[in-house]
Amino acid sequence: MKQAELIFVPVPGIGHLVSTIEFAKRLIDRDDRLLITILSMKFPFTPATDAYTRSLTASQPRIQLIDLPQVDPPQSELLKLRGYYISAYIESNIPIVKDTVTKIVSSNSNSDSTRVVGLVLDFFCLPMIDVGRELSLPSYLYLTCNAGFLGFMLYLPIRHNQIGTEFSELDPDLLIPGFVNPVPPGVLPSAVLDKDNGYTAYLEIAQRFRDTKGIIVNTFRELEPYALDSFSNGQRQTPPIYAVGPVLDLKGQPNPGLDGAQRDNIMKWLDDQPPLSVVFLCFGSMGSFGAGQVKEIALGLEGSGHRFLWSLRTPTLMPEGFLERIKGKGMICNGWAPQVEFLAHKAIGGFVSHCGWNSILESLWHGVPIVTLPLYAEQQLNAFSMVRELGLAVEMRLDYKIGADLVLGDEIERAVRHVMDGTNEVRKKMKEMGEMARKAVKEGGSSFISIGQLIEDMIGSS
Repeated sequence: MKQAELIFVPVPGIGHLVSTIEFAKRLIDRDDRLLITILSMKFPFTPATDAYTRSLTASQPRIQLIDLPQVDPPQSELLKLRGYYISAYIESNIPIVKDTVTKIVSSNSNSDSTRVVGLVLDFFCLPMIDVGRELSLPSYLYLTCNAGFLGFMLYLPIRHNQIGTEFSELDPDLLIPGFVNPVPPGVLPSAVLDKDNGYTAYLEIAQRFRDTKGIIVNTFRELEPYALDSFSNGQRQTPPIYAVGPVLDLKGQPNPGLDGAQRDNIMKWLDDQPPLSVVFLCFGSMGSFGAGQVKEIALGLEGSGHRFLWSLRTPTLMPEGFLERIKGKGMICNGWAPQVEFLAHKAIGGFVSHCGWNSILESLWHGVPIVTLPLYAEQQLNAFSMVRELGLAVEMRLDYKIGADLVLGDEIERAVRHVMDGTNEVRKKMKEMGEMARKAVKEGGSSFISIGQLIEDMIGSS
């Protein structure tokens, strides 16, 4: 039996890496003809990801990790323009990726047992489609976002051909294929609202979506049926879409930033709380706030009267006297939090989240209703999808962006009270959707079938 090798090129940001590696594991668990090689790029600002990647792949003999040499980072002034910075960094890795893929292909060309059948590229790595083309390899996109965001990216080049300019918050609401409701420009990724900070970078990536052999999306049919159906309704030359989610790391691998003693202390505290009585607040790997916003969150939690667990990056900003006043009703987790483990706990009854897609899927899986406080990237669009499109989250803000005006304590208090209300319709819907998520990945489920189809298309087409 000839084995088929896939070469994965993920972006070394933690949210992208974890999802990509979990998807690679799912493929090899499913079909023993598959081998996977992951090319590991080095980002100067994600030093912890190396150890994390190794811990995720250590027990997988059919996943090989190749460390790529570090390239010189782009000019530091580009750091302010995050979309451009990442694009420039990926661009500088292309020659190394091309050289590495060429060596793998040529070593396999003399083998009777293994053949390379394609590249699986991260969203930001789509310029590497040209590497695949030169070597006669098809490229697949693994999208760590949802089907709504995919709809927006497919729409972007079509709109650009008609209008030719970036979006403005003053534009009328947009009719975007994949969304039932008109989409306010304020919930689009901030990069596309600014010509100098990423519109062109996003557009160049979006223009490559249709050059792929297939688009793999970390969602499931029961969650986003309208969006997924819209892609087959005569949209121009859209490649096949495979909804394979939710792809999650449910074990929650140990993170270098985890304080074991603190974790044990928090778990013991959670064990002592009544079921569904604690609201959990966590804002992702880049979710830091200034002193003013930390104070407003503290006021909102105190005013709500609910128990809470708050993952706070900078505990020194905690308002004076706050912990004494709440008298054991809340816990602060300093630094990195084992989010999956906390969301799985019976005491957690609500989740105030930045609405990163991995966090949303983890919350869904455990049936924990979300309050939306998006901060950056596509999180505002995720929040809009969850509240307006799917009715699966409580709205605090949809268009908030990090560094914008303060979200005030009374807004936070209202949203926490709403999400923690036991009669809340969102809680019921979230629980039902969590059950559908679990069915989707089991044998015979929608995502299980979709992965089978993808594997046949990959292996059969080579």
